[in-house]
Amino acid sequence: MEKQEFSNLHQSFDGLKISSEILAVLERQQFKIPTPIQYKAIPVAIDGKDMVGIAQTGTGKTLAFGIPMLQRLMEMQNKKGLIILPTRELALQVEEALQKIGRGLGLKTAVLIGGASMGYQITSIRRGAHIIIGTPGRINDHLKQKTLNLSNVGILVLDEADLMLDMGFAPQIKLILQSVPTDRQTMLFSATMPKEIMHIAATYMKLPTRVEIAPPGTKNENVEHELFFTKREQKMTLLQKLLMEYKGSVLVFTRTKHAAKKLCDNLSRSNFSTAEIHSNRSLMQRRAALDGFKKGKFRVLVATDIASRGIDVKGISLVVNYDLPEAAGDYVHRIGRTGRAGLTGKAISFVIPEQRGKVREIERLMRVVIPVSKRY
Repeated sequence: MEKQEFSNLHQSFDGLKISSEILAVLERQQFKIPTPIQYKAIPVAIDGKDMVGIAQTGTGKTLAFGIPMLQRLMEMQNKKGLIILPTRELALQVEEALQKIGRGLGLKTAVLIGGASMGYQITSIRRGAHIIIGTPGRINDHLKQKTLNLSNVGILVLDEADLMLDMGFAPQIKLILQSVPTDRQTMLFSATMPKEIMHIAATYMKLPTRVEIAPPGTKNENVEHELFFTKREQKMTLLQKLLMEYKGSVLVFTRTKHAAKKLCDNLSRSNFSTAEIHSNRSLMQRRAALDGFKKGKFRVLVATDIASRGIDVKGISLVVNYDLPEAAGDYVHRIGRTGRAGLTGKAISFVIPEQRGKVREIERLMRVVIPVSKRY
């Protein structure tokens, strides 16, 4: 795999081969300085090259593939873009980000996700959507029902590819890849680079350029970390003390959806405005929770790991790992919800005594020692 290196990343969007039309839109939308992944990826993608992008969530990946996709589709005759993502929330957020840039250019999108009306999705497809954005299961539902034809896909994006594989989507992704033309541009974005991702790159891509910004596990310098060793039955009391101490919006992660529901109910009874987001909630409920959290209606959002890469909310002041994640890499994704866009953030984890080994795994991955709090 060819590896692309760039230096001097703090540039403007000028000089990245972006068309004057899109540059004008970026200026109107107040996008002034590209993030490192955007600076590295956009020129490569505009050249039509296959690409593997390695970057954590919250680094601006959507526009890193979205700007080139929009520009190239404007230049290509009768071709469509296809973006495959692991969760409904990510699909909706990607569409929102692309529409900010593409709406004024006449962009039409169709979002194909579970929990939403098939009829509305079919209408969106038939209206001539330029870009299809969806989760693997629902895309395959449309393929089976012959309501979706992918024979004219010219650009394919697999976003959060490692999470899709973790969630068991590999067979469904394979079916989709068999339905798109081999003569296409393929971009794959992932926070990590396990061997399964390398296999996809080798099998389905043409000499992809590798664009990497921060290695997996890289610590976000804008986030302060802290551990509390506590007994399981004391977690709720400790969380309430933290919610009294920190005044901003708070994202709380639990290990299971049952725990998320129980914690949300307990916090609501204690007069904390709280919503929950996990796979047992309907799409409408999840959207209401996320929108309410973004707008300040809910100060606390309780989530499971399915949402750790799907929550793009500015200004989250505190992330609490009420339960430590099973995998050390998930800690990085969870805390990536705070300290974004140059702001500072705080990550606090509750650790029961028998989880010391998990803490060491996280510290090894991030190459830091997380301080243990003596407060309370």
